[in-house]
Amino acid sequence: MQQENSRRSNRERSDTTRAAILDAARGLFVTRGYADTSTPDIVAAAGLTRGALYHHFEDKKALFRAVAEREAGAVAASIEQATADGLTPREALKVGARAYFDAMREPGRIRLLLLDGPAVLGRQDMVAIDAANAQRTLAEGLAEAMAPAAPKREKLSAMASLLSAAFDRAALDIADGASREIYAETIGTLIDRMVSA
Repeated sequence: MQQENSRRSNRERSDTTRAAILDAARGLFVTRGYADTSTPDIVAAAGLTRGALYHHFEDKKALFRAVAEREAGAVAASIEQATADGLTPREALKVGARAYFDAMREPGRIRLLLLDGPAVLGRQDMVAIDAANAQRTLAEGLAEAMAPAAPKREKLSAMASLLSAAFDRAALDIADGASREIYAETIGTLIDRMVSA
């Protein structure tokens, strides 16, 4: 029993340390950008040692990837929470679009996921991160809304990818001052046309 408590305690300490590193890195990546953030800056902000950082992350790029994955997971969780109850699949897609726009209003998230993410990790890695998170929920929603006539997996994946790109562009434009309502209505029109096709 004591050994199990010790393992749990070690795991909890490890999780706490990892979270502190991620939080400090996120703050610095958002305010300074990836290029202008050093690992000594991150450990100083986290109040930890470089050894602790390198115990959890291979290098700064791996740390950035973990930050991006956590952000993408938070976006997907926001969408899933907003679309959890009593909606038709088509309604869920439209509500999910609005939830995506709301989730992307979190300070720094656009920079991390849409601007610095592709520059630091490369487009393919960011596509993979998105595919495991928000784009996954989008593809599932399209399949449900188009059932029983949903297209084959490859075409459905292409549709989700294109719609996801439209969401990202809309989020960028909204962040620059465009009307969220107009973009939400326009995305809704795209969803209606895709689902009805």
